[in-house]
Amino acid sequence: MSRAGLAPAGEAREPRPASVQPMIAVRRLAKSYATKRGGVVALEDIDFAVAEGEFLAILGPSGCGKSTLLKILAGLLPATGGEASLRGTPIAGPRRDIGVVFQSPVLFPWRSVLHNVLLPADVQRLGRAEHERIAFELLSLVGLAGFEHRYPWELSGGMQQRVAIVRALVHDPAMLLMDEPFGALDAMTREQMNLELQRIWLERRKTVVFITHSIPEAVFLADRVLVMTPRPGRIAEIVAVDLPRPRSLDVMSTPDFGAAVKRIRAHFNARGGLVA
Repeated sequence: MSRAGLAPAGEAREPRPASVQPMIAVRRLAKSYATKRGGVVALEDIDFAVAEGEFLAILGPSGCGKSTLLKILAGLLPATGGEASLRGTPIAGPRRDIGVVFQSPVLFPWRSVLHNVLLPADVQRLGRAEHERIAFELLSLVGLAGFEHRYPWELSGGMQQRVAIVRALVHDPAMLLMDEPFGALDAMTREQMNLELQRIWLERRKTVVFITHSIPEAVFLADRVLVMTPRPGRIAEIVAVDLPRPRSLDVMSTPDFGAAVKRIRAHFNARGGLVA
């Protein structure tokens, strides 16, 4: 089996030259919770960086702290120890330059597609005319031209998630955080959304941090895959994926893709804690 697409074990090779200052820097990050039965350590000694324009997938078993890590990066949760920074500035709360997409699209049923997309612009009191133009462009980019004045209940699950992605992009954030955005979709729709997300990323080149339970999904989408241990969540390995882009679904049958999947799955076979 070819290993041309993989970095040496334990080594995280950058898919492109790293900038002097990374887009995201996480240093010795830790998160603990106090409960009635005592303290729970969710994250421990998390340390990694993400380059400008990189697509990083974070993969791990349920309860390992993936979503907790994403919420800290989004400024929705404070860290107990260590630091996460965006372009050199500590993330200490919600920021306008961070876009977030959750597993559920969370669209307001009384707002049209266009008005759902414009919600960040409305909340931040940004220029309405300019952001309406951007919204139309992005909706066209994701294949929703002509649906601007429809309502969420008129859309399929995949279409609703496209609206959620556009909403997260409309105010031009520096970073896009995605927490299992396709986990509730059927397998065929999920594959199509993976292709769609790759196309949007290639077009916009945003820095993306993508949480998933799926090993093939992580390898298909990402430049690097950060593999986490069961709780307390630590970094087991960061695997570089050097598969050429754009990637079609046929890449999943190649030796390099299979080698990457096998290498990541080896972290979980003994515990059986990961859904592929």
